[in-house]
Amino acid sequence: MLDDFLFRALLAGIGLALVTGPAGCFIVWRRLAYFGETIAHSALLGVALAIIIDFNLTVGIFVTACVIVLAMFYLERRDTLPTDTLLGLLAHGGLALGLVILSFFPDMRVDLQALLFGDILAVSRADLAVIWIGGALALGVLCLIWRALLAATVSADLARVAGMNPDRARLIFGIFLAAVIAAAIKVVGVLLIVALLVIPAATARRFATSPERMALGAAVVGIVAVAGGLLASANFDTPSGPSIVVIALALFLVTRFRLVRGTESR
Repeated sequence: MLDDFLFRALLAGIGLALVTGPAGCFIVWRRLAYFGETIAHSALLGVALAIIIDFNLTVGIFVTACVIVLAMFYLERRDTLPTDTLLGLLAHGGLALGLVILSFFPDMRVDLQALLFGDILAVSRADLAVIWIGGALALGVLCLIWRALLAATVSADLARVAGMNPDRARLIFGIFLAAVIAAAIKVVGVLLIVALLVIPAATARRFATSPERMALGAAVVGIVAVAGGLLASANFDTPSGPSIVVIALALFLVTRFRLVRGTESR
């Protein structure tokens, strides 16, 4: 029988994987991994601001991440710098600013290791409610913008001709990512959330025959990675968040190896 804290951790990881799987597909298709990292790095600034004003950390991270998303969209239209340069400025600027702000409050106890690498074993019932209710709402939003995002991924011009608004869909997706990352920080941390978004989607891409099947496959891979990572963490006393990502990476390597062998045998 699973211990209560392990069961909560498993439920939290499954709820998160159901959202990060489909979301990660668009990150892979649109090559937005650095965009995801930018939002994740801004989380530390959100933590610092939430502590200063004595606010809920998850909400603080979400609001700060949304501001970063809006700033990115504004700068893309007003600045001549390349997109990856703007992302680098926002990502590292937000991370550094958060650390500097926290340094002015040495008496405030902040577990930076938990923020950076996550602490899924400390998930509470309240956290579970946030992850599952928030995840259901997030999936609902993703379903609403799925066709527009998919069309914009193929061709933004064709999406506009078809009467869709790809720019609005991109902005909504950016805010969607902000919500996912805010909910996931406690589970896998700032440094590992992008891996959980990208690796399962990249694994499922090799076998999917349609976008919808890839989204479902990515969710399944994420769930297997969560279960395997927690099992490895319990048996080998390794950090849970990194263990989940290592299992996800192992699944990717195994499927890649099998695919290469299958191709060579033909």
